[in-house]
Amino acid sequence: MSGFLAPSLLRQALFAAAAVALVACASSAGPKAGSAADQLYAQLDAASTAYADALEQAGEQGADADAAQASLGQAMDQLQQASTKCLHTAGCDPQRFFTGFERLLHLSNAAAPAEADGVEAESVPSDAAVANGQAVPQLPAEAQRSVTLLRGQKLSELIAMNGPVKAALETWLTQWRPALMDAYVNYEYLRTQMEPAYKQAQLPEALLFGILAKESGGKVHAVSRSGAAGPLQFMYATGLRFGLNNDDGFDLRFDPAAAARANADYIDEQLKIFNNNLEITLAAYNAGEGRMRRMVGDDPSVSFYDPKIYDQLSAETRAYVPAVLAAAWLFLHPDSYNLNFPKVDDTLTKITLQRPASLTELTVCLGSAEGMHEGWFRTLRNLNPRLDPQVEQPAGSTLQLPAILKNAYGSRCVTGPWPILASDLHGATEALASAAAEAKATRSKRTRNYRVRRGDTLIGIVHKLDCSDVKEVAQLNGIKNGHLRAGHTIKIPAC
Repeated sequence: MSGFLAPSLLRQALFAAAAVALVACASSAGPKAGSAADQLYAQLDAASTAYADALEQAGEQGADADAAQASLGQAMDQLQQASTKCLHTAGCDPQRFFTGFERLLHLSNAAAPAEADGVEAESVPSDAAVANGQAVPQLPAEAQRSVTLLRGQKLSELIAMNGPVKAALETWLTQWRPALMDAYVNYEYLRTQMEPAYKQAQLPEALLFGILAKESGGKVHAVSRSGAAGPLQFMYATGLRFGLNNDDGFDLRFDPAAAARANADYIDEQLKIFNNNLEITLAAYNAGEGRMRRMVGDDPSVSFYDPKIYDQLSAETRAYVPAVLAAAWLFLHPDSYNLNFPKVDDTLTKITLQRPASLTELTVCLGSAEGMHEGWFRTLRNLNPRLDPQVEQPAGSTLQLPAILKNAYGSRCVTGPWPILASDLHGATEALASAAAEAKATRSKRTRNYRVRRGDTLIGIVHKLDCSDVKEVAQLNGIKNGHLRAGHTIKIPAC
């Protein structure tokens, strides 16, 4: 190691300094810098140049290791001091310092010499990946999220901290806080299926989380009153346009990976149409792209908050856009809002059922394993979207679940009292469902007569008798276009 600063020590110093710079990414006053900020930027440039020069000298043959260590350490101290001052200087952008630290981290890794034969290699830290046989430092997940780009611009710079977004931030941090936490946990387990589509489309992951949090909270099987379905709430026709059709009886809108791919394609398409206007694109996702195109007309650069746009939108869409942006912002900068997302081990595995069990039975026998006080039902459903949670799967079936549950399954759900209890409860549920289905079938066979009065409509009759629905009555009587004749007798399913 003579003639070079130990990579492990340098790596630790760089990540520590980067963490300092990240703390206030969200609190930057903006891109305009005053004289004090300019001075700090000058210190950043000077220290970065000094560090790069010292790094190059350290790699030269016969270089003085102690002198190199001192030069590199001095440059790093200057960088850390300047970055700390930046946090308390109006107009100074901490992100600029983080970018500098990231550059130096890659420089230091590129300059690191190979280990000599017979010398024990350093242990590779958990935040490193291996490429071409050598450790390559990777940015922490939080850091990767903070520098993500949307069409060449930082997502953070595209989110205007105006009144509606600030109000949405407060809502997420107060009455919606439990939903935000649930959405985060749900997303973490779905991340390996959903994030690759956004990465391939070069869209920021935070945007995906913001849409998912607002649309479904990460509930894969969510269905709205209007018929939108899946974790990203696609309407049927829109889903078909982006490939979310029927796959052997399974609606692909409920498939997390397929839904994320369709969503990425949709967002990419609308960004191109609306001149990369993120807010207008999100409004189109909620209110329909046709309506937004008519509103925008020949000016795709118009602001979402322009009265000629904003005032024509429904209250739902006016609230939807800032809510998505606020959730994305919190995903990027939780520390800046006194927000601690749960730590989630999102490693997944597959198990083979040792005995027949439904997802509901597994939920009962797993209980609160691994500290999941809310139980594992939602996670099991999300990870196995094609399964009916009430249908018992035969022994030998393969299920996907969090890897941390593998031991809990073996100890709680194979033998002992818990699978017996789960099976007993499930049997009672099945018996009730069977009885209800039989009663419904019996009722559908019985009818009563109703004499149509002047002014009666199908909807009015159904509401008055509270027994059936319009479609069922129309089919039973061969009624087309809802037309009724006063004095005519029709059949109504018996209550």
